[in-house]
Amino acid sequence: MPNIDLPLDELKKYRGTNPTPLNMFEFWQESLDDLRETEAGVVITPAEFQTPLCDCYDLTFKGIDNEKIYVKMLLPKNISKPVPALVEFHGYGGNGGDWSKRMVYPASGIAYFAMDCRDQMGKSGDEYFRTGNLVRGLLEGPKKSYYRKVYLDAVRLLDIIFQMKDIDKTRISTLGYSQGGAISLVSAALENKVFKVFAIYPYLSDFKRIWNLDLGDFAYQELRDFFRWYDPQHKNENKFFETLGYIDVKNFVENIKGEVTMVTGLMDRVCPPSTQFAVYNNIKSKKEHIIYPDFGHENINGLEDLIYQWALNLLK
Repeated sequence: MPNIDLPLDELKKYRGTNPTPLNMFEFWQESLDDLRETEAGVVITPAEFQTPLCDCYDLTFKGIDNEKIYVKMLLPKNISKPVPALVEFHGYGGNGGDWSKRMVYPASGIAYFAMDCRDQMGKSGDEYFRTGNLVRGLLEGPKKSYYRKVYLDAVRLLDIIFQMKDIDKTRISTLGYSQGGAISLVSAALENKVFKVFAIYPYLSDFKRIWNLDLGDFAYQELRDFFRWYDPQHKNENKFFETLGYIDVKNFVENIKGEVTMVTGLMDRVCPPSTQFAVYNNIKSKKEHIIYPDFGHENINGLEDLIYQWALNLLK
């Protein structure tokens, strides 16, 4: 079998290279405290897009820095008792997609939410960056990190959903591909009442391993660019990777309580398999790892149907 990373038996034992900051827990507890001291400012209005299959709403709220965050909310028709909820986060540089893309969930009895990550190509924030977000704010320290804000946006959305009277609070789950896979895992770690997680080839993991593999391309090109522009002699390399440790997915997942399903393609050159196994191998809750030997960071045959079948189990 072709191999771009460690052999599979070594991948199954690999737990990561990038450092975990000593005050990781304290930093994020303070961040959650800061978030919950700010006003959420939730506004829900009927969306312009409507369909006979479900009720569609625009939901907005305020992030920790007062940034407006936008969410598509699709609810089943005629809810008579609390329903499960599925929260999806999108891939890097994108948005929550078209309304029609996910109508199958509310049509099946599952409330569905899709958050646009701030300042990417959706309706959250007031800037538009397809790339550059990984290292945004890092020169000012972890508290100014772009992804600190995004992770807290995701937690706030979950907090909002947990308070909705039509939602079954015991069956709120997260889903995402790549960047979305990372956010689905981190948000479930920070808000560990999340029921289940389905994460497909998660991004934002084990940055030092990426560097050591010399795979700083595609979504991780920003690592190389950062050094070329801001630290060409690598005098602050250790501090740089330690700062990235505050947003490293593998450093969060041991706090997840819900059941996790992860998908990894062994030919993934965007988010190499070892960086994903570093996540999976640090998860302590019930888990399943679905491996696709011949696939990389791409659409995988049959996966959407598999996710839908997984989601139907939220109804049981």
